[in-house]
Amino acid sequence: MKASATVSLIGVVDDDEAVRDALSSLLRSAGYKCSVFPSAETFLASGSLDQTDCMVLDVRMPGMSGPELQSRIRENHCAVPVIFVTGHADEELRSRAIRDGAIAFLNKPFSDDDLLDAIHSVLDPRVN
Repeated sequence: MKASATVSLIGVVDDDEAVRDALSSLLRSAGYKCSVFPSAETFLASGSLDQTDCMVLDVRMPGMSGPELQSRIRENHCAVPVIFVTGHADEELRSRAIRDGAIAFLNKPFSDDDLLDAIHSVLDPRVN
C-alpha cells in the first residue's frame, strides 16, 4: 500500500452503472481517488492493478465473477485488499471469500459507513 501522505486509489468493479456512479461519488467525497470498471475483464485489461490500493468488487457479474477476479489478483501475487458487495446473500460464498483474503463482504444495500469503515481498516489502520 502507498504511504499515508498520498491519496489512495480505490478500484470499483461492478456491472451496474448506477452502483459504480454512487460508489465513485461516495469514495471521492471521502477523499479517495476512484477508478470504475464495468467488468473484471476491463479492469484486468486496464493495467491498473499495480496502482490500486483497495478493490470493491461485485460478486455476480457477466463474464468473470468477483471471486474469480479475486483469485486472479492473488495469482498475480498482488496483496491488494478486496471488499465484496453483493445483492445475493450467500453464506457459503461469503465464508469462502473471507477465507481467501477478502476484508469484508457487504450485502446490498449496505451503508456508506460500513463500506468506508472496511476501507479505512486496511488503508488507515490507526483509525481502528
